[in-house]
Amino acid sequence: MPAMIQPDDQGNVCQPPPVRPYTVWAWTVATVFGIGRLKPGPGTWASIAAVLLWAAAARAVHLVPHVLLATLLAGIALALILGVPASTITARESQIHDPGFVVIDEVIGQWIALLFSPSDWAHALIALVLFRLFDILKPPPVRQLERLPAGWGIVFDDVAAGLYALGIASLVRLVF
Repeated sequence: MPAMIQPDDQGNVCQPPPVRPYTVWAWTVATVFGIGRLKPGPGTWASIAAVLLWAAAARAVHLVPHVLLATLLAGIALALILGVPASTITARESQIHDPGFVVIDEVIGQWIALLFSPSDWAHALIALVLFRLFDILKPPPVRQLERLPAGWGIVFDDVAAGLYALGIASLVRLVF
């Protein structure tokens, strides 16, 4: 039996606020199946998940570098195609300009940082640390990309941070 709605002290009937509808596919993609709700640091959790998915793909394709690269590029493309509109919808529905729980951008940026990396944990850790560093510090033009409209700004600052991390990780590989 439903609960009775009781009047408040002034005799007004209080109703709970209406539940806002939300677009399930967009929230699922934007939060990467809820990873964006993990605390503390949902972006870091999403980056770790991206590294683990990359490592699983590396094992699944038996460490063949060109197949791993193709798989990673396909994952980045798919995440971008779905991630920009999902981020736009989720930001609009949550009424937050750049919601911290939207973490598909961290997955994309982390995968970019992992491009061309040998499939071992040392290189994965280097890519993870560098990406998180650039994502947090946001050197130019990373911060400026946040000004792009809606999902574009949410996602492309992390694309740029991933490119910075990729560049530095590649230099580290050349030197060592």
